[in-house]
Parts: sequence; C-alpha cells; structure tokens
Amino acid sequence: KTEWGGHKAKARAGEFKQLPFHCCALGFTPFQDPVCTPSGTCYDILNIVPYVSKHGTDPASGQPLKLADLVRLHFSKNSDGEYQCPVLNKVFTEHSHIVAVRPTGNVFSFEAVEELNIKPKHWKDLLTDEPFTRGDLITLQD
Repeated sequence: KTEWGGHKAKARAGEFKQLPFHCCALGFTPFQDPVCTPSGTCYDILNIVPYVSKHGTDPASGQPLKLADLVRLHFSKNSDGEYQCPVLNKVFTEHSHIVAVRPTGNVFSFEAVEELNIKPKHWKDLLTDEPFTRGDLITLQD
C-alpha cells in the first residue's frame, strides 16, 4: 500500500556504480601492481595476465587483448599513502580526471597534462621528458 498522492520513485534494482580507479576490474580489490588496457580499464597484473593468457580477451569489454597491449602504470603517492598527481600534488578522488601516458605509464591529472602538454603543444612526459603523441593519452577516469 502507498501513502496519499504524489510521485513515488521506483526502486532501481542493480544500479551501476563505477569501480574506484585504484581497484582491479577483475579482482575488485585495490591493485598492488597496476596495468591498464588501451581503453583505460585498470587491472592488477597478477589477475589479468592469467586471464588474457587463457582467453585472449579483455574481461571488461570482451574485445581481443594481448599481453603486449597492457601498459604498466606508475602512480605517485603522497606521505599519507594517497594516490596523487606528481606534478600538481593534488590527491586523486572519485571525481578526478586521470590520464596515463602510454610510453612511460606515468599517471597524471588531466588538468596538469592539459595545461603543460596539450595547450602549449609540448608533447613530452612531465617526469621523464620522453616524447609522446595525443593518441598516447589513456583516460583512466573521467
């Protein structure tokens, strides 16, 4: 039975919630040794290597995937153990726009990459000075 009048919101069963950026998309636990696919899905290397070796696909999308396609990620942590942008020293949250540079695997906030790489057209990694292209940017979280 319902109460008198007004709109009654329907309960949504199985509402989708995004996995935190620091969790493996296969094991659903925080990663220890992170890698990502070219599409930006993050995994712990201990979980994804056996899966790809056996099935040859990305478990999140079902698309073909080779071990050579995986990019080892290098996150920076602050003194409290929180993941942060190594350039801006801003802590990553669930609302942060996070990108990785494919050739190096270094992870930055998009804000840093936009201001220091994209706008001035300076296509070198902010930590190592290794050259990259716009296509080498992988969005991990938007």
